[in-house]
Formats: sequence, structure tokens, C-alpha cells
Amino acid sequence: MPWLRIFSGIVAIALAMGMILLGGWYFTIGFCVIVYLGQLELFQLVKAKGMVPATKSTMFVSQLLLITATISPTLADAVFPIAGTFICFYLLFQPKIATIADIGASILGLLYGGYLPGYWVRLRVGLTDLTETSSLARDATVAATNLPSSGYWSNFSINLSQLPAGLTSTLLAFSCIWAADIGAYTFGKFFGRTRLSMISPKKTVEGAIFGFVSSIAVGIAGAWYLNWPCWQLSGIMLGVVIGVTSLLGDLTESLMKRDAGVKDSGQLIPGHGGILDRTDSYVFTAPLVYYFVTLLLPLLPSSL
Repeated sequence: MPWLRIFSGIVAIALAMGMILLGGWYFTIGFCVIVYLGQLELFQLVKAKGMVPATKSTMFVSQLLLITATISPTLADAVFPIAGTFICFYLLFQPKIATIADIGASILGLLYGGYLPGYWVRLRVGLTDLTETSSLARDATVAATNLPSSGYWSNFSINLSQLPAGLTSTLLAFSCIWAADIGAYTFGKFFGRTRLSMISPKKTVEGAIFGFVSSIAVGIAGAWYLNWPCWQLSGIMLGVVIGVTSLLGDLTESLMKRDAGVKDSGQLIPGHGGILDRTDSYVFTAPLVYYFVTLLLPLLPSSL
């Protein structure tokens, strides 16, 4: 099982890296598949509690959110409340009268499974346009897209800081998440003694702290290499934000599984469980990273 876990993890990371590097509609389509599979698992957990959410409607409008985020990132904010209204309208005219729990579960599926993950699409696909007029603008030696369907492929002969801003920001954010997850898991397994929460008994305070430190270390290194404004401070801030929110996402998914009475959200990934088990750290992280890069980072001084 450990070797199967390692192999499936390598495959998952390779697919994720391919999506990130290509960007454009390649990234969006890949994310649409992940969101679809993740919502299937989420609604299975919900139905295990006896709720009857608007599964198909929620999954449909969630895909529209991701497509909208690719075409016009800011328009996705307008589509979200419209999508929520559509879901409630749908539930009102079902043969079986919907309950508060049914409505709540449907909106949770839209928010947790569609809207929040959509910020990764905004970051990877839409960040170039957002930063062109900000203090982050730079004379890149490559175009943001050089493949059909707004995709991008690097020849890897250039400095990482000269790659499209959406690509480098997404790579750094994902690297911080990976560092936090791997650091917390490894250190907690060998040195963890203090239980972090009853929600997830295997998580330890020692592991969580090392996960935070790992995320911060990667954040600082990435901010320095990418020449971010005030790289010491921006790297620490990014690492802290990702370290906290990735743990929050992990515990939130653990809470839902615990309430539904299951160990894993699914069995799609050998040795790892379901899609939600592998992507829970990315849900709450997405919007905070996006607004950190697009709103806070341009306000920081160039140096301490």
C-alpha cells in the first residue's frame, strides 16, 4: 500500500503540474473534471445524512462558474448569486418539499465545490491581465499564451521570474500547500505527540507547526526567486496564509466525513481515498491566495 500511495501521488502531482504549466482552457477543463468528481463525493456525503440536495443543478452551474472565471474573472462574482438563486428556485418546484438542510447542502456544494475552487482558475488564467497595469508589471520575455486555446508552454530556458505571473503565482501557491501537507504528515508521523483536534485524531500539534514552517520556508524562497516586492515579508505572509487555510480545509473535510460516518470521501485515488481527500487543502486557500497576489502584493514596498 505505501508504494501504491507513492505511485498514485506522483501521478496526481504530474497531472497537476501539466495543468498548471499549460494554463488557459487546458487548466480550466482539468479543473472542471476535478470539481465534477469532487462534488459527486461531496453530495454522497450529504446524502448519507438523509439530505436531498439539487445535485445536478448545482454541478451544472458550478461548471458555468469555472467557464465564466476563465472568460471574465470578475463576472464570476455576479454569476455566483444568480446560480444560488437558480438552485433555490429549482428546489421549490420539486415533487418532494425541500427542507432547510436540502437548501443548505446545495448552497454548500456550490460554494465549497464550485465557487471557491474557481479562484484557482482566476489566478492561473486571469492573473496576467490583472497585473499588467499594477506595480507587478514587468517586461516578460515570453508571451502569456503561445498554444491554441490560450495555453502556454515554456521551453524552460528562461528564468522562472520571466514566466507569466499567473503561472508563477500558482506554482508557488501549490508548492506551499505541498510543503505544508508533506511537512505536517512526515513530522507528525515520527515526532507528533499532542493531538491537534478530535475531528482528525491523527493530526498533531507538532505536525501542524512543522507544516506551517515548511509553507513559510517555501513562500520566502519563492518570493525571493520571483523578486516579489518586499520578498521577506510577502513570503512569510503567503506561507502563513497557505499554512493556516490548507489545514482549515483539511479539518473541514474531515469534519464532513466524520459526520457522514466514512473514513474516505471516495476510492478514486489508490492509497489516498477520493478527490476531496486530496484537494481539501486547496478549497479555502484559493480565494485568499488570489486576493493576496492581486490586492495586497502590489501595495507592499519594493524592499524592507
